Amino acid sequence: MMRNGKIICWSVVLMLGFSGLALAQEDQKGCKDHPLFTRIEGYYLWTCQVKEFDAFDFIDPATKHKVTIEGRKIYTGYSVKKGFKGKYSYIQVSRNYTNAIERLGGTFWVNDPRTPFKTSMKLLKDDKEIWAYIHIDTDADNFHLIIVEKQAMTQEIVADAKTMAADISTSGRVSIYGIYFDFNKADIKPESETALHEITTMLQQDPKLKVYVVGHTDNIGGYDYNMKLSQERAEAVVKALVLKYKIAPDRLKAAGVGPLVPVTSNDTEDGKAKNRRVELVKQ
Repeated sequence: MMRNGKIICWSVVLMLGFSGLALAQEDQKGCKDHPLFTRIEGYYLWTCQVKEFDAFDFIDPATKHKVTIEGRKIYTGYSVKKGFKGKYSYIQVSRNYTNAIERLGGTFWVNDPRTPFKTSMKLLKDDKEIWAYIHIDTDADNFHLIIVEKQAMTQEIVADAKTMAADISTSGRVSIYGIYFDFNKADIKPESETALHEITTMLQQDPKLKVYVVGHTDNIGGYDYNMKLSQERAEAVVKALVLKYKIAPDRLKAAGVGPLVPVTSNDTEDGKAKNRRVELVKQ
């Protein structure tokens, strides 16, 4: 039913791989539970995989329609230990997860209430949208859990100094999408170095150019909070350019406008990602 056809053959994969792991019955090295859920007693993690950006198809509990969710995807595969074999039913395993998601304020949709071995779950927690899908073998000896922490893809390619200068020359401003911050903070992440270097190069090539460094947010969160956050992020960029890249402080002025100047609608994750940006505006 879902485009993730690999799920159909997971039981076969388990049968082939489980025999080599059954003796150890210990968690695969490097595997751990997602912090959203606690472990059911008697199961161990025989496999796991984390992808920083991927997609998965869920059933939206609200609409009962298939939705493709993109973001950080965590897959974990569980197998029952020898001493617990036959202790649990697939209904029991399913209820453990759906009860947990409801206690956290989330919702779920069981594809077929009579055979609840495929369930989609959704939760809004700490300003994050988290989706989960559980596929349980009918004997409950093995089950698979997929969690996607919804987010837009990080833009890896940033404009070079020449492109930035051209945009400022023609329109008086340029949007910078290569500066990243910790969630809900003004701390600049190390992966922002490429963009900061290109800004520095542009300013060095035109010593007379002065710019406003303007912080923008999407519309998630309160107005006052976003205005404050955008100002703090703009100030953090100015600080980095002055202290690390030795740009004269009188050439830069920070300003935060929060969600007031979107470049597109905030109704989609892609739109929100485009609205979260730093702009350089010619003074």
